[in-house]
Parts: sequence; structure tokens; C-alpha cells
Amino acid sequence: MRFSHMSAEFNVPREFSNGVYNDCMKELLRALRKHYSAHRRNLPWRKTRDPYKILVSEVMLQQTQVERVIPYYEAFVEKFPTARVLAAAPLSQVLSAWQGLGYNRRAKFLREAAKLISKSGFPRAVGEIEKLPAVGYYTARAIAVFAWNYPEVFVETNIRTVFLYHCFPNRRKVADKEILVLVAEAMVLSKMEPRDFYAALMDYGASLKKEGIKLNSKSRHYAPQSKFEGSARQLRGAILRELLKHHATLSVLAHKIPRNQQELAHELARLTAEGLVALRGRYFSISE
Repeated sequence: MRFSHMSAEFNVPREFSNGVYNDCMKELLRALRKHYSAHRRNLPWRKTRDPYKILVSEVMLQQTQVERVIPYYEAFVEKFPTARVLAAAPLSQVLSAWQGLGYNRRAKFLREAAKLISKSGFPRAVGEIEKLPAVGYYTARAIAVFAWNYPEVFVETNIRTVFLYHCFPNRRKVADKEILVLVAEAMVLSKMEPRDFYAALMDYGASLKKEGIKLNSKSRHYAPQSKFEGSARQLRGAILRELLKHHATLSVLAHKIPRNQQELAHELARLTAEGLVALRGRYFSISE
């Protein structure tokens, strides 16, 4: 089986085409269609075909749950409705709109991507989309699917859950490349539009997780998330919140943030190196 419209030629191994996984695929597709028909999610980013807005949603959804993202996405695209508007906004304004989502470098990278898009337009080839800041293999293909209905093949956490549940019930350490083959086959067999196929998979996988079926630890790529309390992520967020209010010296930040000064100095150095914070004399502030 060959998928000629994808960014790279994709061949499904013969043993899958010949029906080794027929039972799991039939049950998976039956459950997928049934769930999507009854429980399709009405998510705001599914109401647009604008690749910029889909980029915003996909970057926000990296490391962040859908329910948390919805109000931030709606407020963000209202404040920055186009790539040109976002590109022209001060970093402090973008970070203020991002506060509460965490992983603040995403906001900086998204603004940098917007600058490139506003100059050259939004790229249509996934290989070019993948070159944008904050965009990797998965995000580039998700944008191509949801903006232009391209039949790309990719895996994310909810999709992984669906295939682990139906096709690998007794396996551990399942590699994504094994799942990718089945995703490609399922997309063809489903006869669904690619954007509907992937929306259905994501909705069904999210539902399985809410029912307590959490299987990503069976993936070869699974890595548990580190604790937030007391972490560098928590400290970085606290620093940026203070600097969004006003520039400050290290000693002032140490007075306001209950962490030791050595930790503060270390994270300030990292934030400065990443371009989120600037040091002018003794004062730290948000970069311009």
C-alpha cells in the first residue's frame, strides 16, 4: 500500500496489508466511528482552516491539556489575530498573554515563527513548516492535516493510546514506527477525510484516558513528567511573572521569590541565554 500524496513516500509492510491486524483494525475503526459520531469535541481551533491559528493551537497543546488551552487560545487569537500582528507585538505582551500555560519559551518561539510567516507567507510543504521555530515532526504534520487536509501520518499521545489499546494489548515497549504503519493503514480503511480521521482519533484517545485507560507507559518513547513543585520550570515562571511587572535586580527578585539566590542566578542566566530576559547594568527585564 502506497501513499503518494504525503510529504515522503510511505509504504505499509505487506503483512499488515494482507490482514494480520484485520481484527484489531475492524474493531478500532468501528469504535472510532461510533465515538466520533456521538462525542465529537467542539474545539475552537477546529472551526478554522487558518494555518496560523492552527499553529497557535498546536504550540499551546504541546505539554498542556486541552481544557486548559481553550481559554488561552481564544484570548490569544483575539489579541493576536494574524501572524503579522503577533510578529509586531513586544515580547512582554506575548508573554503576558501566555502566563499560566507554562513552558514560556513556546511563546517566544511562536512569535519568532510569526515573524518568518509575516515576511514569507505560511509554508505549505511539511518539510518547510518543520523549519519554523517551535515546530517539529508532529506539529508540522498536524498543521498540514488540519489546515489543508493533507493525508500525513503522525502519532501523538491520544492516537498512541488508541492503537496501544486495540492493537497491542499484550505488548510493552511499542515503538512509534510500528504505530505509524497502522495509522497509515487505518486512515485509508476509514475512508474519512484526514482532518476528520485525526480529530476522531484524538477525541477517542482522550475519552479512553478519561475512562482510566492510560497506556502510554507501554510506549518505547514514554518518559514520566518531572514534578512541578520546586522545579526549575516553576522558578522560571515566577521570575518571568515578576519581570513582567517591573525590571528588577537579583537581590530584589531574591526578596520576592522564595528560592535561594544561587538557583535564581542560575535560571536568570538560562533565561538570558535563551533571549527571554535581558540584563542592563544590574537590572533584569523582559527582552524586547
